[in-house]
Amino acid sequence: MSLVVVDDPAIAALNRRYFRRRGPTNVISFPLQEGKREESQPFLLGDVVISADTAERHARAAGIPTGEEILFLLVHGILHLTGYDHEGPVGQRREMEAKEKEIFRGLMGGSSKGPRETKVREGKRG
Repeated sequence: MSLVVVDDPAIAALNRRYFRRRGPTNVISFPLQEGKREESQPFLLGDVVISADTAERHARAAGIPTGEEILFLLVHGILHLTGYDHEGPVGQRREMEAKEKEIFRGLMGGSSKGPRETKVREGKRG
């Protein structure tokens, strides 16, 4: 897996090129394979691109450290690489959000509720 942290203009260009969406977003994932990874498949994930500018704005709005938001976006992006999705049926969104919270809490040692639980904007999601 590769991680790239960029500014808003760079992620907006990727968003426009690959998803035909205007403007910046917080995180974009480019999986090397589709669907959830099977145990028999090689462990190749893909690329996660995070906008530091958007992460900083969202963190400030939520009153949390920017590093915490970036960590959460990394978890979010990796879940996309492993086949999770929040843009489909409600059940898939809830499954992904529950996994995000579980992993984020583990990474934070249970010391943080996490950006999504501190009423961070719903806005554009990666």
